[in-house]
Amino acid sequence: MNHYDLIVLGAGPAGASAAMMAAAKGLRVALFDENAAAGGQVYRAPIMSDVKMDGAEFRAGETLRDALSRSGVCTFLGHVVWAVTGDYRVDALGPDGAISCATTALLVATGTTERVVPFEGWTLPGVIGLAAATILLKSQRTLPGKTTLVAGCGPLLAAVAGNTLKAGGEVKAIVDIASRGEWLDTAAALLSRPAIFKQSLHYGLPILRARIPLYSRHTLVKVSIHGEQLLAELAPCDASARPIVGPRKQILVDCVAVGHGLTPSSDITRLLHAKHHYSREAGGWVAQTDEKGQTSRERLFVAGDGAGIRGAAAAIEQGKRVGLACVDIIRGNNASEAEADGLTRAWQHAARFGQKMAAMMALREGHVKCIPPETVVCRCEDVTRAEIEQACEAGARDVNQLKAWTRCGMGPCQGRTCGDIAAELLATKLGVSRESVGIFSPRTPLRPLTISDMTGDYDYSDIPIPKAAPL
Repeated sequence: MNHYDLIVLGAGPAGASAAMMAAAKGLRVALFDENAAAGGQVYRAPIMSDVKMDGAEFRAGETLRDALSRSGVCTFLGHVVWAVTGDYRVDALGPDGAISCATTALLVATGTTERVVPFEGWTLPGVIGLAAATILLKSQRTLPGKTTLVAGCGPLLAAVAGNTLKAGGEVKAIVDIASRGEWLDTAAALLSRPAIFKQSLHYGLPILRARIPLYSRHTLVKVSIHGEQLLAELAPCDASARPIVGPRKQILVDCVAVGHGLTPSSDITRLLHAKHHYSREAGGWVAQTDEKGQTSRERLFVAGDGAGIRGAAAAIEQGKRVGLACVDIIRGNNASEAEADGLTRAWQHAARFGQKMAAMMALREGHVKCIPPETVVCRCEDVTRAEIEQACEAGARDVNQLKAWTRCGMGPCQGRTCGDIAAELLATKLGVSRESVGIFSPRTPLRPLTISDMTGDYDYSDIPIPKAAPL
């Protein structure tokens, strides 16, 4: 088994930056990611190497991947990490089979999961997440549909709409839960980040030129099949995203791309029993860390949006800072105070705009309260809101009781898709805080695996049969 000074899980902006910083300071570093190329969601690479793209995000991703290739980091790309143990052993499955590694310190930079608040028709074919639409557009150069409705909240609305137009698609409308006033409140933070402001113009100007209808303070309440297309129904809503009385609009499209923010990926830190707290503004449950990114478990670190939603720019600076802290812990010496302070200031400056975006994407109370009773919440196990509330009435008082009684969260995604909403429904029904109902306990394997992937060419004939004991 290979041993490293530091293993980093996640090769997005935070993880790659942390790995390169630690390697540059002399540590033996391994970097794991399930994608075939580094970059994460924001700097995602095209799946075909001969496809060339333009734009600031693509160029930033290429710069990051080039720097990583020239660093001393041992990369394990295309590897799915399925188990992490308390002694920091990492088990992964890659193109050449299963591997195991051990490490002195572990840094988790696994990013986020997209949140979609269920509505009638959200499980229909052609209804996809904003993040999924982004992958299609960035990585595969594929339109989500010839005509697309973009709905939800946060900066991905403009990104998906802008990239769809750029790829030759038609955006029928943008449906935004936030008001124009909420966006104006982000102006000062946006202007303090010239690169992000420029990127927002890159998306925004084509949207303005195309005269795409923008429905601010509206929510998507229903999608139904209409011939070979989808009929989306919009309704005006209040600040909590609850639909209110007012004219409703129906729009016919090929695809509905919808997303209601992001939740930090905390399954590994929870599996290792680090302390966590719930923060609606940070996206959900996040590991408690000190100023250096170290959790309540010694030598377990977190960086990037998995430590709270702050955006890619902040993730890069935080990754460098946490990577430097890992060097200090492992080597037992303190880094240059000026270098550490400089990285901290850069991180905090970049995080201001990210915090504004995170607040806009935070789960809104009225949005969950208006989910229809018969609507599926857990897609893997077909558990509805009504079934969740029936379990509550029968005595379920936390999400793990709910999981045991309804199978909500027991499917292949292990609650990454439904957990946030199911917990909110349970807390609302009980009239208690989100922290009091808890979060699903993570289990190994962290990702679905097939037995054949794990065993390879192993056959019954390979089983050693001991000789019979003498009579």
